[in-house]
Amino acid sequence: METKWLEDFVSLAETRSFSRSAQLRHVTQPAFSRRIQALEAWAGIDLVDRSSYPTRLTKAGETLRDQALEILGQLQAARNMMRSHQVAGQDTIEFAVPHTLAFAFFPQWLVDLRTTFGPMRSRLIALNVHDAVLRLTEGGCDLLIAYHHPAQPLQLPPERYEMMSLGTETLAPYARAEDGRPRHTLPGRPGERVPFLAYGSAAYMARLVEMLLKQKAPAATLDTVYETDMAEGLKAMALEGHGVAFLPASAVRKDLAARRLAVAATEPGFELSMDVRIYRERPGTARHVKPGAQKLWAHLQAQAATTTAAQA
Repeated sequence: METKWLEDFVSLAETRSFSRSAQLRHVTQPAFSRRIQALEAWAGIDLVDRSSYPTRLTKAGETLRDQALEILGQLQAARNMMRSHQVAGQDTIEFAVPHTLAFAFFPQWLVDLRTTFGPMRSRLIALNVHDAVLRLTEGGCDLLIAYHHPAQPLQLPPERYEMMSLGTETLAPYARAEDGRPRHTLPGRPGERVPFLAYGSAAYMARLVEMLLKQKAPAATLDTVYETDMAEGLKAMALEGHGVAFLPASAVRKDLAARRLAVAATEPGFELSMDVRIYRERPGTARHVKPGAQKLWAHLQAQAATTTAAQA
């Protein structure tokens, strides 16, 4: 039994739609359906009447819905009670951050933040994008930092979550530098198969890279020799000379300065810009708001207003 199965089931009971609940729970519909089926397997009985539309619960499902609401309420109350035991001076702000940003962006951002905000206690929770978003929606962190691109937006309803931009990041191809030049380049010479270091299909940046390549480099010119979901893994392979990898600028800044990597594009159009955004649950709907996190958000809002006024 997993508590998220109960949360899925409660959502389904409210929406009466597998597709809508999957969207609200930030999972694909097949994954959502599997979780409902897993709950039914645990219960040993059908909870959903699949002979009708819209979706409705069986009698057993109706019973479990009431029990699930009570169980989840008790768990949340217990969690809030434990959190209330924290000493005010130990108000640790928890950040859920995808791996790439956790390695490349977050450390320097935190250094810069402390010069204007002052000392703060923080905890970094590094996850993939999907799980980082779930961490926020399930109340497991105070703030989420993630990339945003119109082609790959995060489905966080604005009536419940608010966000601010922390800046922009450029995604571009890089390869091992040899005498100041990249060992491999895009789009490559006629007839050449360029060794390509790719993001796994589940990675956030996979779709962005795919979009770029469709515009600039036919698939036939690329030879995918390695895949991983993590940008740091691709960078390590690029540094060893295994091929071309698309990486965010913050991840390669030191390697470019040290001439270990070089930009691998021989013509424009192989890069795109992404926003770096910070999200939180609105105080009116949040189950628990730490004073430190509230103070930090107000500070970031003031910084953003000052920047906007200066630009105007």
